[in-house]
This record gives sequence, structure tokens and C-alpha cells, in this order.
Amino acid sequence: MLDVKALREDPETFRRGLARRGLSGVVDELLALDERRRSLTGRVEQLRAQQNRASKAIGRAQGDEKQRLIAEVSAVSADLKELEPQLVAADESLAALLAKTPNVPHESAPDGFTDEDAVEVRRHGEPPAFDFEPRDHVELGELLGVLDTERGARTSGSRFVYLLGDIVYVQFALVRHAIDLLASKGFQPVIPPVLVREEAMYGTGFLPTDEVNIYVTREDELYLVGTSEVPLAALRMGEILDEADLPLRYAGYSTCFRREAGTYGKDMGGMFRVHQFDKVEMFSFTTPESSWDEHEFMVSVEEEIVQRLELPYRVVNVAAGDLGGAAAKKYDLEVWLPGQGRYRELTSCSNCTDYQARRLQTRVRRGEGGVEVLHTLNGTATAIGRTLIAILENHQRRDGSVALPAALHPYLPGSVRELRPRA
Repeated sequence: MLDVKALREDPETFRRGLARRGLSGVVDELLALDERRRSLTGRVEQLRAQQNRASKAIGRAQGDEKQRLIAEVSAVSADLKELEPQLVAADESLAALLAKTPNVPHESAPDGFTDEDAVEVRRHGEPPAFDFEPRDHVELGELLGVLDTERGARTSGSRFVYLLGDIVYVQFALVRHAIDLLASKGFQPVIPPVLVREEAMYGTGFLPTDEVNIYVTREDELYLVGTSEVPLAALRMGEILDEADLPLRYAGYSTCFRREAGTYGKDMGGMFRVHQFDKVEMFSFTTPESSWDEHEFMVSVEEEIVQRLELPYRVVNVAAGDLGGAAAKKYDLEVWLPGQGRYRELTSCSNCTDYQARRLQTRVRRGEGGVEVLHTLNGTATAIGRTLIAILENHQRRDGSVALPAALHPYLPGSVRELRPRA
């Protein structure tokens, strides 16, 4: 969440930043709520101190003085009975608005509110030039016998899919490929829980604003995560980390779940936008002064993974009004999909500055400088389903077979170097 003290000291910076998200008036609302809370806090603390002094003096007083003190305590108690609920309400109102208010965009995030407003940073590789009409991943999946959306829908409803046969080996090869590379970069592999408590969802900024897209088990009040960013961030919730241990980097592999509310009719075929998917996710805890270098580093890791898979892509700087609530800046890596004839989001990487860490109460001990809130970053190393789509479509051949990238060969059975159509 936002730092109320910093907002109070420099409201104009917050006004300018949040206006780029279409929230120009929220700063004044926060300041007004903060002023009311502080005013009530001061008055309640003053009355409590007065009540304590008078209560202690009653035991030593005699006669009229004692009666006066009793009357004073009674009057103060009546005032507190009226003001304390007001203070609770003021605290709750400020906390509720802070919970819904997103992070302030970094000045380098471009203006705009849609994916069309993102600014291209660079491209790598050229889209493949086929001497035949390229198939999309749904047609290829059916031809190869590795993708069954019809039975997925029959079993679980729309946006679910069965993966069958050799493509399952490719999935786990992608996982090992990503994990091995990340481990060499200093990321500790993690398989985290995918059911988490409300505190974890709130701490990472997915509650309350993204509640519509989250699956929840009401009997246990546990939430199914849409990304292992959530349990990786919560891994250090409420802790104070030593500066010497930073950056602290994790690579989490998990199944993820997302309701995809608001996307009815979009990407309905195949497995581009599904309710259940698997990812390898990067997460980093670092110092405020290092987080922007860490952001660029994590994007470079994403690029290295995709380059090794021989996929053409571009990197875009996401517009301020299109950022997720916790992000101050986000890069999307968009891969070329021949079946759609355009670049589509494959991975993303966000610097959340101190927004998540403040909610999670995760801090860093700075030697003689004391303790302060640190910065968190997250980035998708490999989104398995979408990467499978990109491999199928970019490495397809005229006969419907698909060459598998050489970088995956060490992780595949010796007989699996390509996917071939069913006989």
C-alpha cells in the first residue's frame, strides 16, 4: 500500500502519478481521511491520559476533591465512549481506501490506459516465413493428437484442456530448462502452496481489487493463487531480512488458477486463455536503491529463456493506466504467434517497489540505519501453456510436424526431438 506519511509530505507527486491511472481525486480523499484519523487519535490519546491521571488521583483525594475527580473521570469516559468508535471507523475508512488505491506509476511508464498504449522497447528475431499457410495451435494440437479441448470442456467446462502424449514431456522439459537457468542466476527453486490465506492475497495486492478473478474455497477461506508470486511473497511475510542477504531470489513452479472474469468471448479456443495453467515464476526481495537494476536483470533472464527456445519476440513498456495494482512499472515480453499473425503477451515482469512489502510487513535491516521497508519484484520465467503455443506455431512444418528447440533436448526422452502427426 502507499506510504501515508510520504503522501502527506509530498501530495503533489502522488496526485500526478495517480492521475495517470485515472485516480486524480484519491489523494485528497486519503489526506482528508488521514487528517480525521490523526485528529481523533490525538483527542482520544489526550482524553485517555487525562482519565489515567484523574483515576490515579482519586485514591489520594478526599472530600470535594475526590468527588470532582470522580465527575471528571465520568465525563471523560463519556467523551471516550463517543470518540473511540469514531476513531475505529476513521481507521477502517482509511485502511479500506488504501487497500483499493494502486501503486504510483514510475515516471518511465508511458501514459495511456490500454495495451495499445504500451511502448515497444526492442525486438529480437524475425517472424518465420512459411512457404505454406501456417496452422494455429488448436489445429496443430488436434493433428498431433496432443491437445483435447472438447473433452476438457466436457470434464470441467470452457477454458480447460487436456495435454496428451509427447507434449507432456515438452511441458516438463520447459520447467527444467527454466529452473536450471534460474538456479544458475541465483534463484532458489521453490514449489509453493497454491492455496493461501487472505493475508497473502491482500499483502500482494490481489485483494480486494482483483477478487472477481480469484477462486476461493469458502469452507476453509483459502484462495487459489493465480500466480506463485503470491506464496513467494508471503514466504517472507512479517520478517526482517538482513541487507547482506539481498537480493533474495526465488523461482517458484506451480499450477495457477484464474477465473478470467471480463474476458467472455476472448481467446476462447485452445489454451491461450484458460482457467488452469502452469508457470515458473521469479520473485525477488531487494533494497530500494537496487530494485530498478534488478528489474532490468529479471527481464534479461526472461529474454534469455525465450531466445534459447528460438522464438521471435518484442519487449514493451506497459502504459501507466494498464498496470496491475501493485506495479510501478511493468515490461511485457510478447511472442510472435503465426496462427494469429501478431505479437501476444508471453511473460511479464513488474517492479512493485515498496507497495507489497508495506502490506506484507517485510522489511530490511540496514546496519546502523535501522529497519525499513524493502522492494519486491516478480516476473514470469516461463508461462508453460503459452510457450507451448509459441513452440507449436513457430516451429511447425508443412506436414504438421513440429521441431522442438535444441535447448530442450537434454530434458526430453531420446526419442522425442519433434512432434509428429498421428498416423
